[in-house]
Amino acid sequence: MPRQTRRLPTHHAMVLLLAGTALLAGACNTQTTSGFGEGIGFRQARYEEISAMRSWRQCRDDALALDRQARQENAPARYLASARMIEKCEADLGPEATGLAAEERMRAYALSIQNRLKGGDVAQARANLEAFRESFVDGDLYYPDGASFIETMEILLGLKDRTSIGEFSMANVSGELKSELRRTRYWLRN
Repeated sequence: MPRQTRRLPTHHAMVLLLAGTALLAGACNTQTTSGFGEGIGFRQARYEEISAMRSWRQCRDDALALDRQARQENAPARYLASARMIEKCEADLGPEATGLAAEERMRAYALSIQNRLKGGDVAQARANLEAFRESFVDGDLYYPDGASFIETMEILLGLKDRTSIGEFSMANVSGELKSELRRTRYWLRN
């Protein structure tokens, strides 16, 4: 015996269809109108941040390539070119991305300070160290042995008295640097 299917009356089917459509339309409408202006502004700002960081990273990578060449060739001019490029990368970053990737940017700018010193431009290395402190307030980097980047650079750049024995003990610099500075002081006095 064939099975009989029961059909809903047409008006019941129509009511169910309208109710389902109303629920779907309500859900879509809630998502598209809530925070409409905010969403576009946020997306635009985020896009600008991403674009700025992408450009900065490309610039930084080019500067790192110059740094590698400088180390291979032991060329002071390439160290200076690498430092100038990193400084330009940071200057071109713009306000939309200054809060992004702080540690990554600190590492790059620290390299520019070291490269200025290796290239022989001590005055600009000092100026860059000051800019580093201003840009990354309360920020510091640490070498693998735990030595402070800022304190090490202050001593190497002559911003702290190199002859003070107490300062070597208090400074968070590598033991090797302390030993070398003590050796230098000894030979200056004897």
